[in-house]
Amino acid sequence: MITPTKGIAPDRCLLAVGAQVLLQLDEPRTVSQAWARLKVWRREHHHYSPVSFGWFVLALDVLHGIGAVELHEDLLVVRSADAASPER
Repeated sequence: MITPTKGIAPDRCLLAVGAQVLLQLDEPRTVSQAWARLKVWRREHHHYSPVSFGWFVLALDVLHGIGAVELHEDLLVVRSADAASPER
């Protein structure tokens, strides 16, 4: 699920979808904005494997779990490498 498997296409695994989400966060965005941009990006880049909103949220959970994104005042923000705390 997090990585590609026999049943989960490489462009649909949570790490790949998470990377695609990060590409959409060139500036802070709402969850809805990131979701809308991801759908457009996937279509433009010929990634036709279905990604539901639930799967998108799971990808956000993975990104948050590894310390790559945060939610600040209802906006998704990419954490810079130097901002990661050692306590995480």
